[in-house]
Amino acid sequence: MLQARAALLRALRRFFDVRGFLEVETPCLSRDIVVERHLRPWRAHPLDGRENEAKQGDDWWLQSSPEFAMKRLLAAGATAIFQVSHAFRAEESGRLHNPEFTLVEWYRIDDDLEDGMLLLGQLCEELLGKGAASPVSYADAFQRYVSLDPHQASVEDLREAARKFDVSIPPSMSMGDKDEWLNLLLAELVEPKLGQEQPTILFDYPASQAALARRRQGKPWLAERFELYVDGVELANGYHELCNAEELRRRNATVNTQRASDGDSSLPEESRLLAAMEHGLPPCTGVALGFDRFVMAATGAKSIREVLAFPADRA
Repeated sequence: MLQARAALLRALRRFFDVRGFLEVETPCLSRDIVVERHLRPWRAHPLDGRENEAKQGDDWWLQSSPEFAMKRLLAAGATAIFQVSHAFRAEESGRLHNPEFTLVEWYRIDDDLEDGMLLLGQLCEELLGKGAASPVSYADAFQRYVSLDPHQASVEDLREAARKFDVSIPPSMSMGDKDEWLNLLLAELVEPKLGQEQPTILFDYPASQAALARRRQGKPWLAERFELYVDGVELANGYHELCNAEELRRRNATVNTQRASDGDSSLPEESRLLAAMEHGLPPCTGVALGFDRFVMAATGAKSIREVLAFPADRA
């Protein structure tokens, strides 16, 4: 398995090298952290006898993604960059999750949604050998597998679909939150069907799930976000990136309000990325690919444990 990982890494680096991408390195430990509703990052403090004296704003974070630092490089003049980085998320270990994992992340200026999907599809086809990736819109996938329009459906419509398909409702479910219902139906009814015959790229997510993607011009209810699925498993998440600093501030505030309603602590809303965006982040598209899951898809492994030399319980 280690030989398979190494071979895929060599092929991945060749893929980006021939396309003129520069490999970069950014900090795993930073003052900044991505602000996402369901993210549970690792907070780090030095063990120097002063742990109880830590003040707000003194936090360091193990990065959940190299996204913020890589965008700062774009704002400083980089044009096409990629990185193979360890990332950290405080999630339970499971078939598809390990608290420490490997992300491959890349950005190229002047790419739009279609360019980003094309490049991701090329990487998938060249390295996995499972055929060309087929693009499917979020709306079309829901129409096909849930028989409703996710953008027009009400919360009650989504509840009824869950009842119709006998979907188990988690006890922690926020019953009036449309995005929570969409995520539940996506996970239970849509995702398992994606990428079974050939890789699938799902695109045009609801704007409420934009994260750091921009909204589609002329169709503001859509986010220019896309994800790659193989054998029912999400492997990559991409954005036609948001470049507006004030809009990011608004989204950060909204996410922290949602986190508070979920019982989670807030995350820092100000960042060095915001300062870089105010300086000028060029139009670009970026993608984060879970390399461990990618190895699973390439080798047929059923659990992330199979593709790691040291999973969490042996670290």
